[in-house]
Amino acid sequence: MEWQAPKIQRRKSRQITVGTVKVGGDAPISVQSMTCTDTMDVDATVNQILALENAGADIVRVTVPTLEAADAFEQIVKQVHIPVVSDIHFDYRIAIECAKKGAAALRINPGNIGSHEKIEMVCQAAKDHGLPIRVGVNAGSLDKDLLEKYGSPCPDAMVEAALRAAQTLDEHNFTDYAFSVKASELNLCVAAYRQLAKKTDAPLHLGITEAGGLTGGTVLSAIGIGQLLQEGIGDTLRVSLAADPVEEIKVGWAILKSLHLRSRGVQIVACPTCGRRGIDVVATVNELESRLSDIRQSIKIAVMGCVVNGPGEAKHADIAVCGGAKGNCLIYENGEMMGKFPCSQAVQIIEDRVRARVK
Repeated sequence: MEWQAPKIQRRKSRQITVGTVKVGGDAPISVQSMTCTDTMDVDATVNQILALENAGADIVRVTVPTLEAADAFEQIVKQVHIPVVSDIHFDYRIAIECAKKGAAALRINPGNIGSHEKIEMVCQAAKDHGLPIRVGVNAGSLDKDLLEKYGSPCPDAMVEAALRAAQTLDEHNFTDYAFSVKASELNLCVAAYRQLAKKTDAPLHLGITEAGGLTGGTVLSAIGIGQLLQEGIGDTLRVSLAADPVEEIKVGWAILKSLHLRSRGVQIVACPTCGRRGIDVVATVNELESRLSDIRQSIKIAVMGCVVNGPGEAKHADIAVCGGAKGNCLIYENGEMMGKFPCSQAVQIIEDRVRARVK
């Protein structure tokens, strides 16, 4: 009998709706990113969102720093196909405007949005337009009284900030909200999410904020987000990278696929290569990733350098290639060897078989 990983038991949370996307409950864990264009540049922002859609983003967030930008936000929303969340800081009036102009949800940080009364007005605007709110707590922008109480950012302070905002929303019979409690310090962030998960049934948006560049940020996010997801915590996520936002989507999906929580597109298993390799593994993987980036169905491909582990991996892949001798390779489909072919033909043969499977 083939060994299978235990199924992750997700934490029970209530469900909210962000545009057309369900978050929480039994809904699939959604993948988000955020645009890095100037929101006033409508064309650039729309093009970036379309690229994120193509990469597999379920939801995208757009900063709206001024009331003027709210007009641009309205134009952007009309030209894309996935829900757009307005990201609001400091000025509650912008949140109210975005609620009127097509936002699928409002993201606010209670540490900088202002008084109880201002949060109340944002809450009412969201209620009037049927929008959820994400309460985004960040370790770097906690309320002054919380910093005085706890001395420095800590899980207790972050959770108290989230629950304080929730109390305001609850007092106005507004329960369509989700939380995030992000920090750039991995252990602080994970501890805050674990603690908050025990104190609320609201959906949780996961992320390690300011995680860093593509390599470091990917590692940090995979460790932190991966830990929480494996414990059943998390309903939606963003991998925060100082990189092209499309990379955030790729990494987010890779995390979910590795934990068998969601599957989309081509998954490539590849060996790290060594002196035994009979095929250029790196070039083959890069070429396949490029050629098959449009595939949405779930397909597993193994690219293995030699016959030590190649045939074994081939049994667990839909399609596999294994380096052989004298410039030849072995190609498998559904665990069965199709034959021996020149390595120069491997990429084309694999692409043809993938497209035939999904046709």
